[in-house]
Amino acid sequence: MRIEILESARDDLISGRAFYESQRAGLGAYFLDSLFSDIESLLLFSGVHSIHFERYHRLLSRRFPFAIYYRIEGDLIRIHAVLDCRRDPERIAERLK
Repeated sequence: MRIEILESARDDLISGRAFYESQRAGLGAYFLDSLFSDIESLLLFSGVHSIHFERYHRLLSRRFPFAIYYRIEGDLIRIHAVLDCRRDPERIAERLK
């Protein structure tokens, strides 16, 4: 298995990093380290997460209120979005359509 992070998910990670860095110096780097650790865990645990919005598996981050939405396509784990769970659920649903 291999992991591909789509540009939209990369943008989500960059936005999250900027937000946490603005809260406290160094917190943005910790955010990225934590989220990448969660993403790497998919090499072992992909497919065990519940399905949301009819087609995406959702992995909840261990340290931050973020969800990683991914799909499995053959031997590829494709990360489509990394979204803040505190957002309006309708906005999340619209983003994942």
